[in-house]
Amino acid sequence: MSDINSVLGDAESVMQKAIERLEKELSKIRASKANPSMLDSVRVDYYGSPSPISNVANINTPDGRTLSVQPWEKGMIEPICKAITDANLGLNPQNNGDVIIISIPPLTEERRKSLVKQCKSVGEDAKVSIRQARKDANDNIKTLQKNGLPEDMAKGGETKSQDLTNKYVAAVDKHVGDKEKEIMTV
Repeated sequence: MSDINSVLGDAESVMQKAIERLEKELSKIRASKANPSMLDSVRVDYYGSPSPISNVANINTPDGRTLSVQPWEKGMIEPICKAITDANLGLNPQNNGDVIIISIPPLTEERRKSLVKQCKSVGEDAKVSIRQARKDANDNIKTLQKNGLPEDMAKGGETKSQDLTNKYVAAVDKHVGDKEKEIMTV
């Protein structure tokens, strides 16, 4: 029985990683509200080494449509502006000499629909990973059965594998649904 638990534990670990990857990917998809995490993918050249923007500046949201980036060193304003522009996020940083202001434009209906499609695609990728973990677990259980595991234990393991799959697929649907609601809220 411990072999089945090990197989199911491995499958659940893979499924959990799929959810974590989904959450990370969904956080990159911009809804209309300003959020400091929008700049997480930006790398700034800090004395020759690419560093996350959060390591060289303080990022705030003064209101729902604006990000303000306050560099810790005045000399970093230009490299930060360049990094934000080069990150291809569709953002236009404005440098006022002390702080970088980024206005987040409202999303058009067409852009919202495109972002929802992107969310669904990311969600489907996560579901594929989860289903693959189930398939691998079931294959491993069948191998254990060939090596002497009783049939009723194997069936029980496959049922638990399916239950895990259902749980994680429902989690994917919830994450994607929440993100869709956030995107479509004007």
